[in-house]
Amino acid sequence: MLLFSLFRNQSERETILFGLFALIILVFLVLDLGLFHKKAHKVSTKSALYQSIFWVIISTLFGFFIYKYDESGADGAVEYFSAYLTEYALSVDNIFVILLILKYFQVKEEYYHKTLFWGILGALVFRGVFIFVGAMLIHKFHWLLYGFGVFLIYSGIRIYFEDGDEKIEPEKNPIMRICRRYLPMTQGDYGGSFVVREAGRLMFTPLFLVIVLIETTDLIFAVDSIPAAFAITQNEFLVYTSNIFAVMGLRAMFFLLAGVIDKFYLLQKGLSIILFFIGAKMLLEIFEFNVGVYTSFSVIIATLTLSIIFSIIVPRKDGDAEEEKN
Repeated sequence: MLLFSLFRNQSERETILFGLFALIILVFLVLDLGLFHKKAHKVSTKSALYQSIFWVIISTLFGFFIYKYDESGADGAVEYFSAYLTEYALSVDNIFVILLILKYFQVKEEYYHKTLFWGILGALVFRGVFIFVGAMLIHKFHWLLYGFGVFLIYSGIRIYFEDGDEKIEPEKNPIMRICRRYLPMTQGDYGGSFVVREAGRLMFTPLFLVIVLIETTDLIFAVDSIPAAFAITQNEFLVYTSNIFAVMGLRAMFFLLAGVIDKFYLLQKGLSIILFFIGAKMLLEIFEFNVGVYTSFSVIIATLTLSIIFSIIVPRKDGDAEEEKN
C-alpha cells in the first residue's frame, strides 16, 4: 500500500496500523448499534454465525497487515495470532459466566445484544488502560514478566482442577454493593434502558447493574488473559489489537455458543494446559532457554484443536454432566 511505503520508521508504521485498527473498530461499532441493531431484538444463530465469521476474517486480515507492513514481519504476525487465539479461547469461560449473569437477572433475550454491546465497549477502555499501564511497568521492571509466569502456572493448575460448576453471587461483589447502596435503583426493564427518570429523579435500572457486573467479570478474566498475552509478546500494540479483536468477536460467539457451550467440556483442560505452558515458557527465559514463537503458536493451536475434537468424539460421563447441572 502506498500509505505504508511513505513511512520507513517502525513507530510511524505502527501508528498507521493502530489508526487503521481504531477506524475498523469505530466504524463497525457505529454501524452495529446505529444501523443493524437499532431496535432491540433477539439475535438469531444464523446472524451470530455470520458475525463470528466476519470478525475472524477481519482479525485475520489485520494479522496479514502486520505481516506485510510491520517491521516485526512474520514473527510479529505469529505473536499476534498466538495472543489472539489465547484470548479468544479464554473468552469461552467468560461467555458462560455472562450467560449466568443474564439468566440471574432475568434479562430478556431481546436486550442481550445491547447489554453485551455496552459491556464490550467498556472492555475496550478498561483493557486498554490495563494493557498500556502493564506495558509501561514491564518496560521499567522487566522482572514482572517472571511474576506473570508464576501467576499463569498457578492459574493453569487452578483451572485444570476446577469442577466447571460456575456460580455467580452478585450480592458478594463489592462494586455491586456500592451501586445498590449509593445509587437510586428502580425495578423493571424500561424498554432496555439503563437510566430513567421517575418523578423528575434520575434512577438506575437493574440492567445497569448487569453492565456493572459484566464489566467487573471481564476485568477478572483479563487478569488471566492479559498476562498470558504479555508472556507471548511484550509489544503492547500486538497485545492490545489481538486482545480487542478477540473481545469484539466475543459477543457474536456468545450468541453462537450459548446453547452448546457445555458440549466442549474438555476446552477448560486445554486452556489450563496453555496457561501452564505460557507461564513455563516465560520462566524458562531466566535460564536463557527461549521457546520460539512458532513453537508457541503450534502448541496453542494443537491444544485447542485437540480439546475441541476430544470433547466431540469422547462421550461425557453421564455422572459428570448430571453433577454439573446440579
